Amino acid sequence: QVQLQESGPGLVKPSQTLSLTCTVSGGDITTSGYYWNWIRQPPGKGREWMGAISYSGSIYVSPSLKSRTSISRHTSKNQFTLQLSSVTPEDTAVYFCAGRRGLAVDATAPNEYTYWGQGTQVTVSS
Repeated sequence: QVQLQESGPGLVKPSQTLSLTCTVSGGDITTSGYYWNWIRQPPGKGREWMGAISYSGSIYVSPSLKSRTSISRHTSKNQFTLQLSSVTPEDTAVYFCAGRRGLAVDATAPNEYTYWGQGTQVTVSS
């Protein structure tokens, strides 16, 4: 059974970099055809697809976040990571990691993914 778990600081100061890790257990992030995604949901708003890294290491980032977002992976640890720089209070959200076969940049709902993490709250505040 594949499980995803997000981890990282729950509080980040404005202008700093938000760093999150998704640890995948019970599966392998290099499994052919799978894409590992970051999605977020600000309070009172809809979910937003942020980006993904493929089984082969290719990276895809939402154009609206491209200048501030970095996605990488550690295959030996079966983890993938998100870094979001120059954060503002508008980056306050629950951040989710998720996995599915194939890239779907418009997919933001849990039922569009095979695997979905429980989410982690990140608050940007001084």
